Amino acid sequence: MARTIQSLERAAAMLRLLAGGDRRLGLSDISSSLGLAKGTAHGILRTLQQEGFVEQDAVSGRYQLGAELLRLGNSYLDVHELRARALVWTDDLARSSGEAVYLGVGHQQGVLVVHHVFRPDDSRQVLEVGAMHPLHSTALGKVLCAYDPVAHSEVVEADREAFTPRTVTGLGDFEGLLDLIRARGWAADVEETWDGVASVAAPIHDRRRMPVGAVGITGAVERVCRDGELRPEIVAAVRDCARAVSRDLGAGRF
Repeated sequence: MARTIQSLERAAAMLRLLAGGDRRLGLSDISSSLGLAKGTAHGILRTLQQEGFVEQDAVSGRYQLGAELLRLGNSYLDVHELRARALVWTDDLARSSGEAVYLGVGHQQGVLVVHHVFRPDDSRQVLEVGAMHPLHSTALGKVLCAYDPVAHSEVVEADREAFTPRTVTGLGDFEGLLDLIRARGWAADVEETWDGVASVAAPIHDRRRMPVGAVGITGAVERVCRDGELRPEIVAAVRDCARAVSRDLGAGRF
């Protein structure tokens, strides 16, 4: 059996204890409930507090769950609902476009693929759920940067690597590209991340009309483009898919 890390087990038990009650707990309550010395319990609490997972009331000195832990929990629920709402629409998009469909969310200065529908043919493909894609060069990433202030701040502060000669890396040029994306409601990546590959993506909004992710298709340039331009029917299909998922999330008509 694999060995576990005792300090992490204790921290997890502490968080469960704080989550299980309807009141703040003092250091003595926590240490006695978990069978820990006060010094040990205080050290773990201090670390959790520094990371935002626990908060301490300034007056009573008692502890409760912190905002960062609640934010992580809400992020999980948002992604779970997003994927569930998008399942039917992304399957339809793959069938109508004939290309692979990706659903992505912002995560750790990149795009996390949370759902992937294979291209509907007999070709060998690799499931990319859990893969991380760059923000500044992919269609999914550029959509997030255009509509999500957090993603925008991250891409501005990051090093924007030139993956191909077509990658836009200069900040001024990139900001101009984001303005264009906002104006037309979709983003493209034509050989900016991978040679021979083109993508189109559009934003997904929730009931608060906040951007919660992006959906897009990816395929060979010769299929996604025609006469050097993105095929308008593919762009329209991606935008329709994004609107449909947004409506299912309560966003109303965009």
